[in-house]
Amino acid sequence: MRRETGGFTLVELTVTLSVAAILFTVAVPSFVGIIRDLQLSSAANDFFAAINLARAEAVQRGLRVDLMPVGDSGDWAQGWVVFVDRNRNRRPDGGEVIFLHGPAPDGLRITADLSDSTVQYLAYNGAGRTRTHASGYRTQFGTFTFALGTKVRKIKLNFLGRPRICNPDTDADTC
Repeated sequence: MRRETGGFTLVELTVTLSVAAILFTVAVPSFVGIIRDLQLSSAANDFFAAINLARAEAVQRGLRVDLMPVGDSGDWAQGWVVFVDRNRNRRPDGGEVIFLHGPAPDGLRITADLSDSTVQYLAYNGAGRTRTHASGYRTQFGTFTFALGTKVRKIKLNFLGRPRICNPDTDADTC
């Protein structure tokens, strides 16, 4: 008489679970690093897209379009907003909000080192060039730095206001 078995023995199940636990323990730290890299890249790419949106909208509308941090703290990690500042008070309250981005992932720091650092903002005129609040003729240029743990991404704005993303780890000479 033969009996068909349809399952695993307790020993087989224990060995399989032990091997799975060891593999999981080894793999989880590398997944955390991958997730942090993706969060950093995603935030930098979202910000880069917001800069390009502000520039394109300024050209399309022939008006000044601003990109500023959400709220009064000046902290870019709290989110950012692209808007038309019709009443010239440097706030999205009197103008048309074009785009609003929520807070960045926890632990992400965004700092701006711009030519006019009195107020955290980026403004494009109708010609697609950056301008400062102090003067319609002075350009706003510099660097936005995104840091999450030991990883860093930068967005560099040239004299004309054209952005580019770089990674200091791989582009040390030009970043």
